[in-house]
Amino acid sequence: MHSRSHQSEPLFCGTHSDHYCASLLTCNKNELKTTALRALVFRLNTARENTSQMFKKIALGSAALIASTCMAFAETNLRLSDVLPEGNFMVENAKTFAAAVEEATDGDVKISVSAAGSLGFKGPDQLNAVRDGLVDMADINISQQVGSNALFGAEGVPFLVSSMEELKDYHAYLRPEFEALFEKYNQKLLYMVPSPAQYVYLKTKVETIEGFEGIAVRGADKNTVDIITAIGMDGIVMPWGELLPALASGRVEGVATSATSGVDGRFWEFLDYIYPTNHTWGSNAVTVNLDTWNAIPAEDRAAIEKVAADLEPGFWQVSRDSDLASIATMKENQMTLVPISDALKAEIIAQAQDVQAKYFARVPAAKPIAEAYLASKGSN
Repeated sequence: MHSRSHQSEPLFCGTHSDHYCASLLTCNKNELKTTALRALVFRLNTARENTSQMFKKIALGSAALIASTCMAFAETNLRLSDVLPEGNFMVENAKTFAAAVEEATDGDVKISVSAAGSLGFKGPDQLNAVRDGLVDMADINISQQVGSNALFGAEGVPFLVSSMEELKDYHAYLRPEFEALFEKYNQKLLYMVPSPAQYVYLKTKVETIEGFEGIAVRGADKNTVDIITAIGMDGIVMPWGELLPALASGRVEGVATSATSGVDGRFWEFLDYIYPTNHTWGSNAVTVNLDTWNAIPAEDRAAIEKVAADLEPGFWQVSRDSDLASIATMKENQMTLVPISDALKAEIIAQAQDVQAKYFARVPAAKPIAEAYLASKGSN
């Protein structure tokens, strides 16, 4: 348990339990607990000393109310919705965060992580579910929220970023915009973690740009689908929960996603080839409803923010490591990683340039963010 400093005001803010309600307005959370407990003792002693049966009932009823209030101040329980399956590194990150928050707040804030969409929300639902208080927190795939605001797709501009190191630099300009955007949707961004590099998974081996023509490929968001459609594939936006039945039925014949998702979906049961296109980047954000956040005592909020800041760099490394481990797992299950030639990569990038231009025309607020990032690269 970690002890934390508190204000030096008297622990018992009122001299009698009759001052209990007034003291709630001025004490910090530890003082509230002490005040409630002392008031509880006062009421119980009064009940024992007084001969009136009616007064005993009133006093004991007040004591029960005070005790329940004390318990309410002692612990905040939050639900975190995640659509990814158990075992996915994003889910494991969320559980690590939850455990660290409980320790840092001395057990006052507890977060329960519900994976695999078990709370009933699909990926594109998460933003509004937190906004409306249907769930306290969520692990949100940011790019899937473009239906609410197209700026959420700013990470997915094709071939703007080529590595996780570059993505970190881009976040220096993008993250403040995301923080403000989430706030408009009544939530606070706590931490962000990128998905690993992106791949295209197919049943067939492709060596030229023409080989992609007409293949039905699932993408998680509009940017991804626009990119793979520009390359010649038949892109389909589809949430994760619908993907595996679509692969089994043949509705889609390929997937554009990360290596970790390839393992989560056991793609080797449906597909044979892995193409390291690295066509776009995207992150998940863990957010909390602002009304819920503001109701948490200030010292616990500060502790939670510190936990998020301390853990986020390690979560990024987990993403890097998960990419390598997942590719190895798929190879062990007889999938083939097909290197993309420089000539084919150049053709893919050329085809995607129109997608980039159209995105900036559709979402002009994203262009100065990208330009600031590109200018910083040029000055280094």
